[in-house]
Amino acid sequence: MMSDLSNLAGLVSEPSGEIDLSASNRSLRLAEKKKRKGEADPFGLAVKYLSQVEAGTVVRGNDELERNMLVVETVALSKGLPPELITVLLDLALSLNAGTANCTRMLKFLVPATVVPQEAVVKGVSWLCAGKMPMNAQVLFVRWVLTVFDLIDCKDNLRSIYGFIFSFVTEENLCPFICHLLYLLTMREHVHPYRVRKLLDIQAKMGRQPFLTQLLALYKVFRPDLVTLSLPSRVRTGFKNHSSTWKVALSAVQRKNKGAVLVDQSLSLDVKEKPSTRKRKLHHLAIPPLSSAFDSNSNKVFCLQELRSFKELLENIHNIELPAQMGSLLGSSLALHYLDCVQDESASLRLNFWLGHSLQEEFLLCPVDGSSDNTSEARRFLSTILFSQQFLQEGFSSTESFLYKFLSVWDGSLLRPQILDLLSDIPLMPSIYMHKLLFEPLKQLYFTSTVFFKCSVIECLNSMLVKWLTWHSVSALEGGLDISLNSNSTMTMTLSGFMDSVMELVRFVGLLASEGLRLENCHVLLLNQTLAFYETVCDMFLKYSLPLIIMPPAGVFYPALFATDSVSVDRLGYIMYRYRKNLTLAKKQEQQREQTFHISRNTYKEFNRNLQAMVNSMWNSCWCIPGSDIEIDKDLISLSKVAEPWCRFDLIHHPALFSYAIEFHQRCWPERKNVDLGFIKTGKYWNWYMEFLFNQGFDGLNNFIQTNTGHGSGLSSQDDRQPTSQT
Repeated sequence: MMSDLSNLAGLVSEPSGEIDLSASNRSLRLAEKKKRKGEADPFGLAVKYLSQVEAGTVVRGNDELERNMLVVETVALSKGLPPELITVLLDLALSLNAGTANCTRMLKFLVPATVVPQEAVVKGVSWLCAGKMPMNAQVLFVRWVLTVFDLIDCKDNLRSIYGFIFSFVTEENLCPFICHLLYLLTMREHVHPYRVRKLLDIQAKMGRQPFLTQLLALYKVFRPDLVTLSLPSRVRTGFKNHSSTWKVALSAVQRKNKGAVLVDQSLSLDVKEKPSTRKRKLHHLAIPPLSSAFDSNSNKVFCLQELRSFKELLENIHNIELPAQMGSLLGSSLALHYLDCVQDESASLRLNFWLGHSLQEEFLLCPVDGSSDNTSEARRFLSTILFSQQFLQEGFSSTESFLYKFLSVWDGSLLRPQILDLLSDIPLMPSIYMHKLLFEPLKQLYFTSTVFFKCSVIECLNSMLVKWLTWHSVSALEGGLDISLNSNSTMTMTLSGFMDSVMELVRFVGLLASEGLRLENCHVLLLNQTLAFYETVCDMFLKYSLPLIIMPPAGVFYPALFATDSVSVDRLGYIMYRYRKNLTLAKKQEQQREQTFHISRNTYKEFNRNLQAMVNSMWNSCWCIPGSDIEIDKDLISLSKVAEPWCRFDLIHHPALFSYAIEFHQRCWPERKNVDLGFIKTGKYWNWYMEFLFNQGFDGLNNFIQTNTGHGSGLSSQDDRQPTSQT
């Protein structure tokens, strides 16, 4: 019995041994699988190795360190690094645990895939304060922070160590980059007297450097009582481009990771190179999304991106914090409402800073290559700027500066509607700058382009003049003699200075129009655009309260008087009618001594000369008067063999009205086969013809004839109505 039990025990023990062996084999297989998986993921192993590198690690000849760094570098430059790895590698680099050479190497391949943790940058600043890093590594670190500034997830803790960052302005090599970083971080509470004094002391030693001037200008916006130094009204961009080390890699990574937060690389520009060797990066032109500069959990501020209605804007207007990236304001109507309501000078300064760099980067340093994708994106970007300027009812100073530079390299065809629309938003400028900045480049383009471009230029300058005159009329209503150039500028212009600028613009358009009409054989489109401009000019005194009246030159007046289309002749009649109204009122005010400025006698003489020519040719059938501007030798006229040449431009025979006279003749004498237009001038037929003619919609001619001859149609009750185009 005992032997049976012994045998049974033996039978039981055998399966137990087999189970233990099976479990052991399974563990070995899992370990092997894990090992193979680790070997298949060299990036994970490399990250693990680098995270364990400690101070004192042998660097020279360390093949394992070199191999793992190469793996991480390859992935970083192709796919970017996640936030947690950015923190690890930045700490490793700045601690110098992997050596000085590897410090700069790691900084150069720290390309974020999405965002950069704020705490990583704060810890980096603490390593900067430790003073262990060589100067070239310190400069490279601050440059890296500037490049990825818009990718930093939050900046409230970074602003809390503003004082530590400011302490580095005394380092000559770091000063330009530290000033740039401070410019991006500065808020009102950061501006203190001792910091202003420190910057002024540095400026006294280094001279008036652009980066110091830019930071002081921002300080003056926040605390004008502390910065009493006189600064230029228009500070040129003081921060150069230093992001070329990371820019190409960032562009490649962001194209792959389309869901990532887009970096605004226009904050720091590339080093200037030949345009032919540069290629545009499409994402530069994207308007960045609204994002807060502070932690979204803060209860003290209300983020712009959280606004959903104008009512919410009004309720929270005193608690709203500006976004981290000012360019995002251009994409939001509510944000533009806020910008317009608060009139924050610092916001305007920051927005112009961003916009100026973006325009310079994309259109001056990296010209659009003309492909459909690039052109459409540039068109959308400029259209967004136009929308914002029209919303705010004034242009950005950075756009104005860009246009002056761009006109000298523009071919006249690239993005023509957008560029000319932006050009029409240029604010008033002193006349001494107009020729060099505006007239000369436009003149070169105008005389070498098609008639349609010429029409576009005249239309653009007409729109510009209307905006200038409207701005003046608002200033006149407010009772000020000095006119502010725009709401964000302290520059003003006296009324006489304003009149000089308007006079220069009108004379320039007169020159362009006269020569353009001569070159294009009085093209009807160009003539009508020119007359539209003078419809604005003729009413400057009555409509815009500007005591300035400028007559059109002979190269515009006579082509319109002898035009072959009725619309041009009618518009000229309206223009001359309005000139008479304006001059009559000006003369009356001068006699009553109500007007400080007086209209020149030459202006009255020019008007009377044009009036005489128009009345004589159209009403008196005597267009060629001895001693007038249009006197022609009698022998030359006889060579034309034209019967009764003196009446060829009256209301019946004028080329623009001849078809109406023929129609009237057919209605009155349908049975006559021979047409004799002379019968129209007999008896009651003349009054019927006048009524028939002005019933065709020629309100301008009707007002002109009625005002200057006492005849005309009594059907028009609105004497001042502007003539409409005939179809």
